[in-house]
Amino acid sequence: MSPITPVVYHPAPARSPLALVFARFLHNRAAVFSLVLLTLITLACFVGPWLLAADPAESDWDAISLAPALANQHWFGTDELGRDLLVRTLIGGRVSLEVGLLGTLVSGLFGVAWGAAAGFAGGRIDALMMRVVDMMYAIPYLLIAILTMTVFGRSFGLVILTISAFSWIDMARVARGQTLSLRNREFVDAARAMGVPTTTILRRHVVPNLIGVVIVYATVSVSNIVLTESVLSFLGLGVQEPMTSWGMLIQDGAQKLESMPWLLLAPATLLCVTLYCVNFVGDGLRDALDPKDR
Repeated sequence: MSPITPVVYHPAPARSPLALVFARFLHNRAAVFSLVLLTLITLACFVGPWLLAADPAESDWDAISLAPALANQHWFGTDELGRDLLVRTLIGGRVSLEVGLLGTLVSGLFGVAWGAAAGFAGGRIDALMMRVVDMMYAIPYLLIAILTMTVFGRSFGLVILTISAFSWIDMARVARGQTLSLRNREFVDAARAMGVPTTTILRRHVVPNLIGVVIVYATVSVSNIVLTESVLSFLGLGVQEPMTSWGMLIQDGAQKLESMPWLLLAPATLLCVTLYCVNFVGDGLRDALDPKDR
């Protein structure tokens, strides 16, 4: 009688938390499609003008106010000065996306540092720091931005600083709320018992545990900052010529809506699609990083 061969069970290898988040994100078709579309728009805005090798300020005097058509070399048409709308839309998208990304980076770094420090300190320090945030909420943000641009002039760096000066307060409140739930956790108490300095605890233990929430909220911040920049540019207070942005192009198209409607269609469509894509990606990241759904 032959011996019975034992069956050896090999458990499936455990996946890392990052792999689980990535797998959960891929199950959200709307978020994946939005991420792909957003990537294509970003590549088109940053690489497209270089591939087209065209100057957005160059005028084609033989194609003034030309309507969009695939049969000619100006696919999106031209404006009243003969400037190619496709190139100007891509350049404007590059400026708007740069403002959104850089503004989110600046406001995110300051807001996370402020909120984490307030939540970890607690007591009177926390109350004082959050009262500053409350006072910032009470300031009419758009009015201050208009006054700043009017007094100091319009420039790319000033637009980013002006928007970031008020965008960090939401990030600070989010970071502070998460820090309050982390400061009494076991690993933080262990670090305190070992004599680890407070700044090191914040840098190594608290802030890394905020990354998930910060990334999700950063997507919301990007869309808000891009929209804010577009509003300022629409009011004539954004970046200055020869630079352009989607807001400036929308303002120009709105003034010539009856005679040249294509001037408004292209930048407005790209702006709306970009904002929708960013929001869908943020929703997908929120669901993928939510521990309650795992």
